[in-house]
Amino acid sequence: MMIAVSDNAATNVLIDRVGMDNVKALMDAQGLHDTKLRRKMMDLKAAGEGRENVSTPREMMTLLEKLYRGKVLGPLKDDFFTMLATHKESWIPKGLPEGLKIADKPGELEGVRADSGVIFLDNRPYVLCVMTTYLGKERDGEQAISRLSGAAFRLFDHLARSSDYGRVVSVSNGH
Repeated sequence: MMIAVSDNAATNVLIDRVGMDNVKALMDAQGLHDTKLRRKMMDLKAAGEGRENVSTPREMMTLLEKLYRGKVLGPLKDDFFTMLATHKESWIPKGLPEGLKIADKPGELEGVRADSGVIFLDNRPYVLCVMTTYLGKERDGEQAISRLSGAAFRLFDHLARSSDYGRVVSVSNGH
């Protein structure tokens, strides 16, 4: 539930079971020193005291790449990405082709929108993370994530269809 539908209560249960210190140790072991779990979800008192959970786009992309390459979950990675690919309201997939497997995890708080994921483009899978902050209108962050996702897709789709020399050979109707 934590991953599939972004259920904060499920996340808190998992933090209780695994232990906050163990989550921190795992992040450190992966070299994710700017990714900090400082409080449980929905703890407004801790958030008001400045104890926010934080990360960076680079670190989220690093984590997703390690997961993709099987360096974190090993043989469980396929199950993880299947679960993460569960359809949800998120911003990376908006405007991308139907049927394209996208395993992403959005996040939203007042004034903040983020989405991180793996886009399983044939011949050219890629990782994308967009984080927005200080939003006057949350919709602006959501639209920015979708626009950047579309631009990244167009680039990687072009690269996937290109030779090592940059040529795209399109199939035509016999001409």
